[in-house]
Amino acid sequence: MAAPTPVDLDIVAQIPVFSGLKPGTLAVLLGEATVLNLRQGRALFRQGEQAQAFFVIMEGWIKLYRVTPAGDEAVLNVLTRGESFAEAVTFTSGRYPATASAVTLARVMMIPADHVVNCIREMPDVAIAMIASTSQHLQRMVQQIEQLMAHSATQRVAEFLVSLAPRAKGPCRITLPYDKSLIAGRLGLKPESLSRVFAKLRAAGVDVHASTVEVRDMAQLCKLVACDRTMARCPVKPRPICAQPPRPLDLDSKSMLAGAGS
Repeated sequence: MAAPTPVDLDIVAQIPVFSGLKPGTLAVLLGEATVLNLRQGRALFRQGEQAQAFFVIMEGWIKLYRVTPAGDEAVLNVLTRGESFAEAVTFTSGRYPATASAVTLARVMMIPADHVVNCIREMPDVAIAMIASTSQHLQRMVQQIEQLMAHSATQRVAEFLVSLAPRAKGPCRITLPYDKSLIAGRLGLKPESLSRVFAKLRAAGVDVHASTVEVRDMAQLCKLVACDRTMARCPVKPRPICAQPPRPLDLDSKSMLAGAGS
């Protein structure tokens, strides 16, 4: 463990939920913070453990996952620089509902739970910031559930690539931040399904070579993210990427057709 650097403190100060705190209040909140260096694969905490702290990522990627009764990993989120997690269980003295482990080499700021609780008692602004952070995480979770339920696999992968791209138009090269099996889990897919989607995306000008993705035109990929899943309204060509089988006629429609033919 090490003390936070000025750069670390600046990263935390720019997080939306903490940016509204007065400098003095933020300084007190971070007064007992330490920074951990994590090797790839190391667990920061495990599902069911008593919450001892909450965390802010300085560098690298951290995955949050639960272990299913069958022993599989259900990936809840993959977070990176400037993102915080585990606030809610920290100030409610709860237990971690998931396991957090380093996907890559990572640096993570740790703020002790008992210190956070003391700050909340003395400075109500800290409590408001923590509640706001928890609310943001809930909103993000709702968005992720909506994405899994309402978006096709192709749209989910396209949206993931767009989120990594440095520009929204023209050709672009994207480096995948972590391995494809984790990407698949994050998007609610099997690894073989992810491979099939990458193959389909070639028709939209997307070529995947190991961890590098070459996109011929980011504007076309962005259109695919917003593509309606009905073939008639899909703006992206070729249509088979988003095409859906025709809906069956309802009883009233069948009756109308029968009457038209008589």
